[in-house]
Amino acid sequence: MSDHGTTGPGGLARRGHLLRLGAPRDTAAVRHLVTFLVASVVTVLATRAYLAATGYPQIGGGGLHLAHVLWGGLLMALAMMLLLSYVGPVPRSLGALLGGVGFGLFIDEVGKFVTSDNDYFYAPTAAIIYFVTVVLVLVVEGLHGRRAHHPAEYLAVAADRLAAGLAGGFTPSARQEARELAAKGAGEPGAAQVADLVEAVPADDADVPDPVRAGVRGVVRWLDGLVDRAWAAWLVIGLLLLVGVAEAAVGVRVLAGQVSGVPAWTGAAILVAVGVSVVLLVVGVVVGRHNRLEGAVWVRRAVLVSLLFTQLLVFRAVRWTAAFGLVLDVLAFVALEVALREERGVRARTS
Repeated sequence: MSDHGTTGPGGLARRGHLLRLGAPRDTAAVRHLVTFLVASVVTVLATRAYLAATGYPQIGGGGLHLAHVLWGGLLMALAMMLLLSYVGPVPRSLGALLGGVGFGLFIDEVGKFVTSDNDYFYAPTAAIIYFVTVVLVLVVEGLHGRRAHHPAEYLAVAADRLAAGLAGGFTPSARQEARELAAKGAGEPGAAQVADLVEAVPADDADVPDPVRAGVRGVVRWLDGLVDRAWAAWLVIGLLLLVGVAEAAVGVRVLAGQVSGVPAWTGAAILVAVGVSVVLLVVGVVVGRHNRLEGAVWVRRAVLVSLLFTQLLVFRAVRWTAAFGLVLDVLAFVALEVALREERGVRARTS
């Protein structure tokens, strides 16, 4: 196919609306968005722990109090200024981290803004923060987890990587990444020119340290290596069973009246949701013996039930002490996403 083959009658018109607007998705977007979400959750938990340990100090005096929601807004503003000031992929890791910390400081004070008496200790705050986090996870899933990238998106991301290379050169790994992206966009208008430009970018063997980006990539590589191990699937299943046991214990306590202020139906709903997750998990194990991809999909459904329903009810019952189960659920979800991506990639290459 020639470079102009897709510009004929109906060629560009068949593309999605966002592509027509010039808004391709970044292939590294999930990594940046997960960094944002993890930074937000960790910031909330760290802030609560710090304030509890120090007796809830206040910054200010004379009737003034500089609430940490203001610092959160400042950090989010700095992240936006960073992302809007520079081209290329380099600022995104730092922007995701600053934005995540800022959003965590902001959402931590939601209790003050949904109550008439500005109650930071409003009981449902943990559930509200959890609900917002889950909604954001679903937005990420809707944007990036349902549709494969169009070849034009791979080519656009390759051109985006070129922005960094043209300014500061390519390390061998950065050039290889750009080559692979350009190859996936082969056949699109301009693909040959982008591929040639990737090779024309000067080499830079002395990589400038980027601790944020290096840390995120290290975690991704660790997960990639983990899912290749034979015991990884059983580790995920074990984590999910551990979470299920903890959730069921909370449900039993609520039904027994050991958790004050929480209606009995909450405990019953927790136990029903745990039962649904266990059934989905068992189906995933059975199906996974014959079809790894389909089995992982069923296990992922079990995790989603826990994230979307069970954990929300558990947070309503025991509030911040439920954070341990949330962390395990998120880790299992991310591991399954990596495993599904690898399995689908293998099938695509062999089909």
